[in-house]
Amino acid sequence: MPYTVDFKTVSTVGLESSPVAEAAAGLRANEARYYKNKYDHDFTVSPAEELPEVVDRVSRILKEERDIVIKSKPLEATAFQVEDLQMAYVFYESGLSINVMYSTGEGKRAVGFKLADGMDVPEELDSKFRFARQKSKLAGTIRGSYFVIKGEY
Repeated sequence: MPYTVDFKTVSTVGLESSPVAEAAAGLRANEARYYKNKYDHDFTVSPAEELPEVVDRVSRILKEERDIVIKSKPLEATAFQVEDLQMAYVFYESGLSINVMYSTGEGKRAVGFKLADGMDVPEELDSKFRFARQKSKLAGTIRGSYFVIKGEY
């Protein structure tokens, strides 16, 4: 069942099994606030098992572009379009958030990683990326990294 993320009242709905559920909920709320403020888009997520095509697409891009296989269980997913950007998100039990930004025209195509406050860098990402830190009122300290997508998906 879809859940519209409320960034004013942060809730762990859908993320309860995560050891960093509160921080992961803050991270998810931070994303919701961004899309509402920038695009007037309501950020809605569903249980990952209800959107296997989104989880599979994100997994395929990670595998084909960088030979990365995420070990953590996907908890939630979403896919939507804002302006000319197709977005896909998967939120994992570990507290990891992965987004795929894919421009429908010429332009931005990238995979972004965000780590919830308190989680360790997953071993499958540890040696491949450096993570920059940013402060968030909703999510505490967010660590993030990304790579540019080279293939066509």
